[in-house]
Amino acid sequence: MESPRIQKVIAVLWPSFLTAGGATVLFFTAFDPTEFLITTRFADLSRLGAYTIGFFLFWILTSGSCLLTCYFQRPCNGH
Repeated sequence: MESPRIQKVIAVLWPSFLTAGGATVLFFTAFDPTEFLITTRFADLSRLGAYTIGFFLFWILTSGSCLLTCYFQRPCNGH
């Protein structure tokens, strides 16, 4: 029986959301965004803005990982 599409979407987005939250906490515990943005054109970005962008970048990265996991769980045709 085929799973509903929304169940598949949630199966990718929910674990990647949790992982991105943890990765954001760990990353920004070790690195201060104001220190590594000072030499870029984003030096005037607030810490909250950097945290937000970092979270969404981690979410995109971990969503890709979860999506590939779901893709490779599908059975192969043939061999």
